[in-house]
Amino acid sequence: MESPSLSPPTVNWKHSILYLAFLYAILYFLHANLLLDRRPVHHKKWPHLPLRFRHDGTFKILQVADMHFGAGLITRCRDVLPSQFPYCTDLNTTRFLKTMIQLENPDFVAFTGDNIFGPSTSDAAESLIKAFGPVTKSGVPWAAVLGNHDQESTMTREELMSFISVMDYSLSQTNPPSEDIDGFGNYDLGVYGAPGSSLANSSVLNLFFLDSGDRETVQGVRTYGWIKESQLHWLRSVSQGHQGQNQEVNCVPKTRPADPSPALAFFHIPIPEVRQLYYQKIVGEFREGVACSSVNSGVLNTLVSIKDVKAVFIGHDHTNDFCGNLEGIWFCYGGGFGYHGYGRAGLHRRARVILAELRKGDKEWMGVERIKTWKRLDDENLSKIDEQVLWESSPTR
Repeated sequence: MESPSLSPPTVNWKHSILYLAFLYAILYFLHANLLLDRRPVHHKKWPHLPLRFRHDGTFKILQVADMHFGAGLITRCRDVLPSQFPYCTDLNTTRFLKTMIQLENPDFVAFTGDNIFGPSTSDAAESLIKAFGPVTKSGVPWAAVLGNHDQESTMTREELMSFISVMDYSLSQTNPPSEDIDGFGNYDLGVYGAPGSSLANSSVLNLFFLDSGDRETVQGVRTYGWIKESQLHWLRSVSQGHQGQNQEVNCVPKTRPADPSPALAFFHIPIPEVRQLYYQKIVGEFREGVACSSVNSGVLNTLVSIKDVKAVFIGHDHTNDFCGNLEGIWFCYGGGFGYHGYGRAGLHRRARVILAELRKGDKEWMGVERIKTWKRLDDENLSKIDEQVLWESSPTR
């Protein structure tokens, strides 16, 4: 019986070429899209620093309270007239912010919390990018604190502040370095004197930002958050440091600014004492009850004791837009800005503007002489209402 002969295995060269081509395609895809993504890396854009008064001796701040931004075009407005509702979305908030930046030309924008409305977005980062889009595209320096709704989506409060701090032109900070402090978003910024003046290298107006928290439980009862003692301790320390620097500047009589240099504070949830303003003279309207914490942590006492904070700017209660004075310190609501936040049908959304003016010396600009404020309505005329002086420096000695 003849044994079968062994023939060499046949090689299908066509299949081999297809197999090699498939492997090459996979490697190319990994190289181009996953391993070595050639898209340009985005580097944060920074504003010109430090913050500084203009050549004309002014520094203007736009306060934006309670944008309540959701997911953009698909997020509908709340509490607008029936005629407005069919076409009203988050884009109305975007348009209003663009308009205010163009109209007022601010040097700085301060967002005082509830920047996004967490329950209305499935992607907090995307919502933040859209909400702050007009200011990041404008190149205007800005900063933000958190409210009680920002964290109700896909990011924690720490993650939110970290993300906000790396956005273009943002001067926000998660917290002071090496500080054991409650909350996220406690920091201060200095505004320097006019270019070419003797105070060009000195901060003549200080801006304090504080995290007023979101929700807390006290003795089994839910309440709003409050500013904690660790934050107040930090605030006292920073304020004392600024005042010490002012004393050094004051050694040169001709460059003497007001002593101490004034400061402004920004946070979201009002303190309990704001309720007292219902019975006092105010500028603006007290339209709803003050929704604050059941805990009084001594914020007002601290602000009075450090002596430099002249006004506090808050949000949270959307239909309140008044300024009232508590023990020499003005507390001013921004008024509801965003169209997805609650309001009242027929009541225009609004923004607050703060203007600081330097004192004119014999040959140059000196320290801050006056701080004024007014509001702008999102109506046909962008009406300017309730202009008032919040603070004026005492005559120089």
